[in-house]
Amino acid sequence: MSKHPRILLTGFTPFGDETINPSWEAVRQLHDREIAGHRVVARLLPTVFEASQRELEQAVQGIQPSLLLGVGQAGGRSRLSIERVAINVQDARLPDNEGAQPIDEPVVADGPAAYFSTLPIKAMLGALQAHDLPAEISNTAGTYVCNHVAYLMLHLAARRPGARAGFIHIPYLPAQAARFPNTPSMAAEDVVRGLALALEVAATHREDHRLGAGTLD
Repeated sequence: MSKHPRILLTGFTPFGDETINPSWEAVRQLHDREIAGHRVVARLLPTVFEASQRELEQAVQGIQPSLLLGVGQAGGRSRLSIERVAINVQDARLPDNEGAQPIDEPVVADGPAAYFSTLPIKAMLGALQAHDLPAEISNTAGTYVCNHVAYLMLHLAARRPGARAGFIHIPYLPAQAARFPNTPSMAAEDVVRGLALALEVAATHREDHRLGAGTLD
């Protein structure tokens, strides 16, 4: 393994009726890339509550990352959505890929109600926008497997001195969106460029920017 500090970057397997997941299509292109003195290690997580936790914990133990960034698909969103918070709730509208459908269950039984991202989300937002990439701060990562992994990343990072973590949702790829009228998408190369830029900012900024990016509803 490289002597560089490491970034754990994760994507998901397809779920629902999809045959691809844009998160993994983008994340795998950044595997083994050096970004701001860090080596990116990409891992594919199953869209399964229990198995994603087990595989994430194994990856963290093996890779010993200083930064963790989860990436997930959010069909219907039009921008790179930098998540502010992950909540300690599993409330699955549809079963995961192994048929599990937890409803109103905690991610971690004795964990806090929520974790805020420990990445510089406003600095990341500003950099993405400065490079003409559609981006936003999101205040909900949902209650499905994406939020499950986001919460677990922050929970694990909180127990590793100096480790920081966060999550980004990305839109459909154009090939996926073409099946649905008026559905936004983003080209894979733009997603990859955006993730690389977000990671560069995360790796080089300990203090966040003060930038208004909230919502009115």
